[in-house]
Amino acid sequence: MVVISKGTIHEFVKKHSVAKIPLNNWYVKSSKANWRNYSEMKKTYGSVDAIGNDRYVFNIGGNNYRIIAMIHFTIRTIFIRAILTHNEYSFLLKNDKLNTL
Repeated sequence: MVVISKGTIHEFVKKHSVAKIPLNNWYVKSSKANWRNYSEMKKTYGSVDAIGNDRYVFNIGGNNYRIIAMIHFTIRTIFIRAILTHNEYSFLLKNDKLNTL
């Protein structure tokens, strides 16, 4: 899969340095994947959830962080929409704002 954009990971790690290893592990594993659909992706990441509008939530770093990604399986592309802490994610979820990312 092509992951766009790794810069989002770098920016998040500047503020949350302990997230570097789990985010980089996610990036490497996702870049090497060749998922054709959600079911195949779910085999790699059992905790990934679909939230609508081609968006998916990955739990990263022992559930401390979330990656919100728009994934287009037909063109093998993952667009990182946001990386959030658990608290930031919970706030957006509570206020029904996840699909705005």
